[in-house]
Amino acid sequence: VQLQASGGGLVQAGGSLRLSCTTSGLTFSNYGMDWFRQAPGKEREFVAAISWSGGSKYYADSVTGRFTISRDNAKNMVYLQMNSLKPEDTAVYYCAASFRKLATKRLNEYDYWGQGTLVTVSS
Repeated sequence: VQLQASGGGLVQAGGSLRLSCTTSGLTFSNYGMDWFRQAPGKEREFVAAISWSGGSKYYADSVTGRFTISRDNAKNMVYLQMNSLKPEDTAVYYCAASFRKLATKRLNEYDYWGQGTLVTVSS
């Protein structure tokens, strides 16, 4: 099983980025998919989650209204559209998969993690 996040980069405050997570080796439509982030010196924190069908979505309060999670089960991919970015959004962003769970947020309950992609928002 592989999860690979991409799409990070340097953006000015107020800008937008779209992260992608490509998966392989798992029955993607059976997995809830989440995005987490980890800023330097801080713990990894939940950002957004989407159910295996895509019918349910959850967001951290800090990103609600600015970020949108989506998935394409035909392509085995999950996305995070990030708008109105702020310097405090600077972090390494990770995608994670959990079998038939939704937004568990407990790090040890995720079955697979991708490598991170760095998002840097300049002021």
